[in-house]
Order: sequence, then structure tokens, then C-alpha cells
Amino acid sequence: MCVKDAEQVCQEMEDLDDSNNKKTWPLLCGGDFLCCQMENWDDKDSAVAMVGGSTRVSIQTSFPLESISEDAVATDKKHNVLTNFVPTLRSGEWSDIGGRAYMEDTHICIADLAKNFGCNLMSEEPVSFYGVFDGHGGKGASHFVRDHLPRVIVEDAGFPLELEKAVTRSFMATDAAFAKSCSLESALVSGTTVLTAIILGRSLLVANAGDCRAVLSRHGTAIEMSKDHRPCCMKEKRRIESLGGFIDDGYLNGQLGVTRALGDWHLEGMKETGERVGPLSAEPELKMMTLTKEDEFLIIGSDGIWDVFTSQNAIDFARRRLQEHNDVKLCCKEIVEEGMKRGATDNLTVVLVSFHLEPPPSSVIQRARVRRSISAEGLQSLKCLLEG
Repeated sequence: MCVKDAEQVCQEMEDLDDSNNKKTWPLLCGGDFLCCQMENWDDKDSAVAMVGGSTRVSIQTSFPLESISEDAVATDKKHNVLTNFVPTLRSGEWSDIGGRAYMEDTHICIADLAKNFGCNLMSEEPVSFYGVFDGHGGKGASHFVRDHLPRVIVEDAGFPLELEKAVTRSFMATDAAFAKSCSLESALVSGTTVLTAIILGRSLLVANAGDCRAVLSRHGTAIEMSKDHRPCCMKEKRRIESLGGFIDDGYLNGQLGVTRALGDWHLEGMKETGERVGPLSAEPELKMMTLTKEDEFLIIGSDGIWDVFTSQNAIDFARRRLQEHNDVKLCCKEIVEEGMKRGATDNLTVVLVSFHLEPPPSSVIQRARVRRSISAEGLQSLKCLLEG
């Protein structure tokens, strides 16, 4: 940290005033993928603009001049350590048929999405793509979405500058394409839940339609990056009823255990074409986050995993295994095997993305000192017990 002389500060403030206080928020700038919805962006008065391939940063002049203190310097150092973080991605995956007669889960891991489909980006940073697809009624829908959704995202006009819009449109477009392309009845009668995670620079975007789940480990604390779309969710229940649907015995229209999915076009009254919208939605819910050094890894799992693991329990289990061997693929295998030991009856699929080369650090739990005492009644009971 340096202190500028008064003349230089005044000159810079005059230059900043000429910016007319305009704010522009592109998604791609200087190697970082930015979004106005970023949860960890603390400086609400900053704006970034791309001008002729260069970066212009404008800062509003409403900030007060503050004296420099040791506490402020320490806070700045901690902030820089957290935000000046470049994740090093490692991924692993594992799946098992579990207690089912057929395997309907599938998954995908693509280290560089744009390069994989021949798309050239301004940024040298790769766009990493991970997905878990939990099929039902057959594997037709889950395999179709796995094979087509990544390309549809890359070919969307908003990729990657308007990534959130591109992902949402791609979910809907892939769902419509599945309905049109199915010539085999066995494929048409299937559906799939979909959860994808895209990482560009320090930014993580999770898109979910269904009951797969993504959970982030932040220094050992579970941060849920998605919400399960099930009929018991009050928000989903209100959406369904507003569209003419209903919940019967915990099932959407008495037929389906999830409220968002791709496919399932064969179910009457679930999806409508044209202006009418059915209660079963293919539109994903999105969550964006800026990764910091405290973010350790992301777990993406089909609902077979979450039937036997809580979010925090899965983070604790994976963290211990990574501390033992630091092998992300082996860790996924151990999560699936543990799920089967716990009596999982569904297909199980898990993808784990680590943001560090090193294993997660050990957590030091501070235990408060508790003064223990025994009541008079307890003391009398103990005395009688000893005396026989």
C-alpha cells in the first residue's frame, strides 16, 4: 500500500469526475469473469469497461479520505489474499448403478468448453464445464442433454459475455430439441434433471433444473449452490399452482417427483407448446459466485447421493478423504461407495472439482471451556448408588 501526494490525488479525482459516473458491467474483463450479481463483490461503486480491447476502470468519487491505520492495512492484506486468487482446477467423477435395475445417470467434465467446440475467445482462460444428469423413465433424455447441451451453450450468441442468459436459453432450447428429435418412443418417454457448473477465471456459475445438488466447501463449511426442485418446496408449489398444476401425495400432477426437468414431453399436462406454459419447467435456477482462496472444492451429485448424505456431511467426508490422499477421483469413488454402505437405493453419480493443488487444510476447532457441576439431587443419587 502506498500514499500518493495531495497533488496527484486531486488530479486523479478530477479525471474521475469526467467519467460522468456511468457504470457498465461486462462479464469478461482482464481475465476475470464478472457479473453484477456476484455475491463476493464488495465494492458496489466500481465500474469496469472494455474499450478497444483495453480495460478502463472508473471509481466513483463519493469515497471519503481516510487515515491509514494498522487495522486497515491488515484488512486490506486479508482482502487481497482472498480476492487475488487464481483457482487451479482438478476434477474427478464416479458413478454406480446402486440399487436400481438400470443406470439412468450420466455426467460430463470438459476442461475447456470453448476449445472443445472450436470457439475462440478473447480471454486465454478456459471455460470449464461440469454436469450431472439424472434420468428417469429411461436414459434417452439424460444422454441427449449430456451430448447436446454443452454445444448449444457455446453456440448461443450470448456466450460467454452474457453467460447467464446463454445458459438459460440453452436449457430451454435443448429441451425443445429433444422433443423434436425423438423418433423412438422409448426415448421420448424419458426425462432428466440437469445440474451444470461453469468456471471461468474466479467465477463459478451453477445452473440447476431438478433435484441434483451442488455444494461448495468454504474452509470446511458447506455452501449450497443449488436448491432441490421438489414438490415439497413452497416456492415451486406456488409456481406450479399459478400455471394450473397441482401437488398430489408429494408428486407433481400426481406423476413426477421433481418440479423441473428436461424431457417428459409424453406426460399429459406437464409441458405445453406455444404461449401456454406447463407446470414442469426446464428453466434452470442460477447462482453466481466469485471464488476466493477459502473455497476448496465443489461437489455435484445426483439425488442418490443426497438421499444418504446431508450437504455438510458430504463436505466433511470428502474433506477428510482429500486430506488423506488428495486424489479427487478416488475421493468420488469413496463417496459413492459410502453412499451404498448407507443403503442408497438409487443410481449414484458424483463429480468433484477442486480449486487447489494442495489438500484442504486441517480445521482447528476452538472448544469453549465448560464448568461442570452436579446437582444436589444427582449427588444424593450417586451416594445411594455407591452405598448399595
